[in-house]
Amino acid sequence: MNQAPSEASPPNKTPPPQRRKNLKRLLLLPVVLVLLVALALFIYLRLHPVPSGFIKVYGNVDIRQTQIAFQDSGRIARVLVQEGDTVRPGQVLAELEPDRFREALRRSQAQVEAQAQILARLLAGSRPEEIAQARADVAAAQANLDIAQLGAQRQRELERQHFVPKQSLDNAETTLKTAQATLDHAQQALRLALLGPRKEDIASARQTLEADRASMALSERDMVDTRVVAPEAGIVQARIMEPGDMASPQTPVLTLALDDPVWIRAWLPENALGRVKPGTRAWIESDSWPGERIQAWVGFISPTAEFTPKTVETPELRTELM
Repeated sequence: MNQAPSEASPPNKTPPPQRRKNLKRLLLLPVVLVLLVALALFIYLRLHPVPSGFIKVYGNVDIRQTQIAFQDSGRIARVLVQEGDTVRPGQVLAELEPDRFREALRRSQAQVEAQAQILARLLAGSRPEEIAQARADVAAAQANLDIAQLGAQRQRELERQHFVPKQSLDNAETTLKTAQATLDHAQQALRLALLGPRKEDIASARQTLEADRASMALSERDMVDTRVVAPEAGIVQARIMEPGDMASPQTPVLTLALDDPVWIRAWLPENALGRVKPGTRAWIESDSWPGERIQAWVGFISPTAEFTPKTVETPELRTELM
């Protein structure tokens, strides 16, 4: 006897335990990924804090260079540094042969000494011996004049009595005039000896002495310029000339790289130009010293814009090159 079929039971919608576990894992995976990303971002920000309003730019280190040359022309005697040497301000780097400059200095010094003696003589005035000699010359001239007057008077008497020719009287008159002129000359010399040098002569001698001293100062400067010194601290980058070469002011002897201060030439995005001005504080990071920051400031902003050169590797460019 056949039994009637029983009513069909509803299907079981509850997933098996293994399926529930797989579903929970799929749901937890995005949450875990989000937490890991958040944790990584938190650690990065702790290690690399980003200040408010921070702008990150990229650039290169610029080392300023100076070309060292002599002030005068001459043959190089010594070059005292090698490439790569560190130098300090005022350090002697090279020297010229000094003989020619030394002799020019000695000549200038002698000229100054001679002119100084001339000025001292004018300022001192006439010596007592010179005044006494001028007085003696006046006395001698006066005596000669007296004798000439007596001789002329005798010749006039004799000529009036027709005892001597007219020529003798003329000679006596000429001798008298010569004696009178000699006396006048001696008296003027005595007057000048008593008055002393003219102030114009003293002023001229003083100006000549100043000119000679200026010439000596130039000779001393030329002697100093036989040495070339480092203007700033730096490193010798290139040794261009050697001992025995002829140097001139137009030809550099050494190239010096100045390492203080160090400049960073960076390129700023156009939309950040209004946020940066000279004096703004900055921090410099380099791949050579990871994690280390060097304090800096904005010293100059170019008045003209330009494209960022390919030598500046920004993150966007690095993805294309590497």
